Amino acid sequence: MKIAINLNLVEFTPENEQEEKDLDEVWKVVVDCVRANQKLVPVGEYVPGKSEFARFAIED
Repeated sequence: MKIAINLNLVEFTPENEQEEKDLDEVWKVVVDCVRANQKLVPVGEYVPGKSEFARFAIED
């Protein structure tokens, strides 16, 4: 997955079919056309070389 940051905008670009499906799933959970959209909130810490992943909670 390619991640690009431009000021306060973050773009996720899937690089294979599985990442495309995963991004679509996240999008459907976070973006709700009927109700208010939800937020991704960072949990814990991410340290390159030390952490294997970055974790986010889905918040109303």
